[in-house]
Amino acid sequence: MVERIVTHAPHIQVTWIVGKVEYQLLKGMPNVRFIVFDKRQGKQAEVQLLNDLDNEKFDALLLMQVAFRANWVSRLIQAKVKIGFDWQRSKEMHWLFANKRIAPRAHAHVLEGFMGFADALGVPKVDKPSWSIPMSKEDIEFADALHHRLGKYVVISPAASKAERNWSSEGYAQAADYARTKGYQVVLCGGPSALDKQLGQEITESAEQIDENLIGKTSLKQMLAVLQRASLVIAPDTGPAHMATTVGTPVIGLYAHSNPRRTGPYNNLQNVVSVYDQVIKRQTGKDWQELPWGKRAKGDTLMSQISIEDVTAQMDALLE
Repeated sequence: MVERIVTHAPHIQVTWIVGKVEYQLLKGMPNVRFIVFDKRQGKQAEVQLLNDLDNEKFDALLLMQVAFRANWVSRLIQAKVKIGFDWQRSKEMHWLFANKRIAPRAHAHVLEGFMGFADALGVPKVDKPSWSIPMSKEDIEFADALHHRLGKYVVISPAASKAERNWSSEGYAQAADYARTKGYQVVLCGGPSALDKQLGQEITESAEQIDENLIGKTSLKQMLAVLQRASLVIAPDTGPAHMATTVGTPVIGLYAHSNPRRTGPYNNLQNVVSVYDQVIKRQTGKDWQELPWGKRAKGDTLMSQISIEDVTAQMDALLE
């Protein structure tokens, strides 16, 4: 959405208030001024934001999160108009903090929902989204060195933020072994959390061979460069799946708890492996079309219903 504004309405000056971690990925994006908001600092983060804004007044504020914490922070920002989501997508008292709303849209992918904010500003529409996330020469050289050492490779980014959204280590290991039978090396990537590292270790122990384990060993931009060089990425509902989409790498997304039509990797929605439809029908007695958009399935073992056969079928389709 920001890329659309700066490309097709360059007269609009964009200030992006962004989280500390997310900024590490986005910093350097052309024609965008960033203000970093570190929510872990609590009240001090709000004080810092006021200092950074220095009483600045904006023509429009785009309230692109419905979480109450983001809504509460928005009261510190002076703007002539504060644009929020339509009533149907408004949650956590989001409607209280906006005085204008984007147009409603049924069954929209999150990305398409965000595009409604550019529509509200009158920015020209685009046929398909594009992303310009800058990488340094050093980031690109990091991935080039990996590619030179391994040749063509598949990336598995196994860990989501919650363990229940992860496929089994055995499943990931089987996918890794299958990739190697097709002539591809296998690279693991992910964040520095204990969950990421533990899952990476379990996969390494179960697979015949993991060629490179980069979990917790890269910056976000180095990871982006590694994903760009990959022939394929396999991941659950987690950030690297969407990062890979931004650089045009094919993605197999694995889903059980959330509807991939809403949150799947945008350029490969047709390649997701999902059991969401049958799970949500079993839990609610209704098809997904009859439920509130964004309805999540509940359970700690739902991802175990994803079969290795369905994953390898998508691997065949994308690698060949």
